[in-house]
Amino acid sequence: MSEQSDSFLYPNDRDRGEFQPKDLAFNSNLQEFTQKISYICSLETAGKLTPLASYQQIKTLWQELKRSKTQLGIGQQNLSDENGELGK
Repeated sequence: MSEQSDSFLYPNDRDRGEFQPKDLAFNSNLQEFTQKISYICSLETAGKLTPLASYQQIKTLWQELKRSKTQLGIGQQNLSDENGELGK
């Protein structure tokens, strides 16, 4: 594959805000999730997967992404900041 097609298929953009390793890890998980969803949708559209099988695979991927978010603690600090609980 050429460098141009690699950058199209696997885009890499700058992260916003303060760098945290957990955010980088979640971003990687999120990009992998979207890539797999794209493949599943393409296979279902082409008739290689049934709608039910596609749904089940997407549901499993979603649960894995949610588990990753929880394990990495993504969003927990932001909620505490908004509720005024940080620093108490």
